[in-house]
Amino acid sequence: MSDESGTPTTLAGSQPTAGSQPPSGSQPTTGPRPEPIRFFGTTWLHHDNGYAWRRIGVSAGSLAAAVAACLVLRFAYEGLTLADTGNLVSLLVVVMFAVCSALAFRHTWDGFGKRPDPERQSSLRGLLTIGFVGSLLAYFFRSLTEAPGEKLHREEYETAREQHEKRTARRTRNPSKKRRRA
Repeated sequence: MSDESGTPTTLAGSQPTAGSQPPSGSQPTTGPRPEPIRFFGTTWLHHDNGYAWRRIGVSAGSLAAAVAACLVLRFAYEGLTLADTGNLVSLLVVVMFAVCSALAFRHTWDGFGKRPDPERQSSLRGLLTIGFVGSLLAYFFRSLTEAPGEKLHREEYETAREQHEKRTARRTRNPSKKRRRA
């Protein structure tokens, strides 16, 4: 969320996601606006506009992608055994994917509860790429209970709304019309 206007910070040129427009009359015209979540837009705020179907779709899609990824990794492993590289190389590849997937799962899961450090995120990019199966599984398990990142976004939105209400509550009158004490 932007501190000044209360609007979400997005990349320049980014397109709004499906469902990112708030339902008419449900939100005030001033103040902070909810930040859209990938695949959910702003439907996470009121759980409307097909939120349940989106969660089902995201769950099924991430699980299907994880299964497909495991099949691709199995074909890669079979290629290693056909190349007769030896048991040590095969074992190292399996351990590497298992460890990277476990670390990627944990990092992705933690990212749903707090904003990740951009510097750490960039340093872990290779590890997260190798352990993409773990990230897909974390996305699957989180989408069973809520939109991934919904709790974090809801906390930030509620905090921004409270701060906005405090700021606007202090400005009840026009300060230029204030009477001067004699």
